[in-house]
Amino acid sequence: MKVLVTGATGQLGRALQQSAPPDCDVTAVDRAELDLTDGAAVRTFVHALKPDLLINAAAYTAVDRAESEEPLAHAVNAAAVAAMAEALKATSGRLVQVSTDFVFDGASPRAYRPDDARNPLSAYGRTKAAGEDAVGPDALIVRTAWVHAAGGSNFVRTMLRLMAERDELRVVADQIGAPTWASGLAATIWGLVAKDARGIFHHTDAGVASWYDFAVAIQEEALALGMLGRAIPVIPIATADYPTPARRPALSLLDCSATRGLLGDGTTHWRTNLRAMLKEEQALG
Repeated sequence: MKVLVTGATGQLGRALQQSAPPDCDVTAVDRAELDLTDGAAVRTFVHALKPDLLINAAAYTAVDRAESEEPLAHAVNAAAVAAMAEALKATSGRLVQVSTDFVFDGASPRAYRPDDARNPLSAYGRTKAAGEDAVGPDALIVRTAWVHAAGGSNFVRTMLRLMAERDELRVVADQIGAPTWASGLAATIWGLVAKDARGIFHHTDAGVASWYDFAVAIQEEALALGMLGRAIPVIPIATADYPTPARRPALSLLDCSATRGLLGDGTTHWRTNLRAMLKEEQALG
């Protein structure tokens, strides 16, 4: 199977390449090789390659900057997806679109199911929702949240840097979700592809956490691995105490039961995956 992966140098893009099934001939491209803001270039590239499968792991993910750059975020997160879907329709290829918990408003009293109504609070969320709408009827959409991987740009690595630099940290404790290791997300995407899944599915690691819980666990696990030389106070704060340009959902939990039911597997708890990620990070030096 000929597979095109966008976002080649991103956290998920790298994980998808590392875990690709042996029968997949993977071409992975980053922004230097394919400008997703150029719809004509996207269509031309897909027409020329004629992939059986396109996994779109690329996105504009600067959540706060998107508030002032929504047209650019829309070009990458929605218009490019429409161009991919159009080109794949002509070549009979399939599209896998990676989406986000930010399509929801966080007001639900329970984890969000794939068929729950969307109500994004931010420009980033709106553009990702538009991307979902652009995929066409036969595509696979995989929503996820709080993704991290060794060597990537993510909350874990930011916390490690700040914990080494500062004497204390204040971290939001009233936004609830579940961290997701990119390696597990990639495995789930390949599993859904093998099942010829269509429609919307959710994947995160097992368990529940606030950003504060996540930060505390990062420090504890990093200390145990010798990645930090000292412990510092981590202080829980409210979202109102840390204002940002973009509004974020208070509850980001995604109900992954349909995904697990189709694949017949379970998920590893986020703290176990955090430990594995940190060991990989340590190995990178």
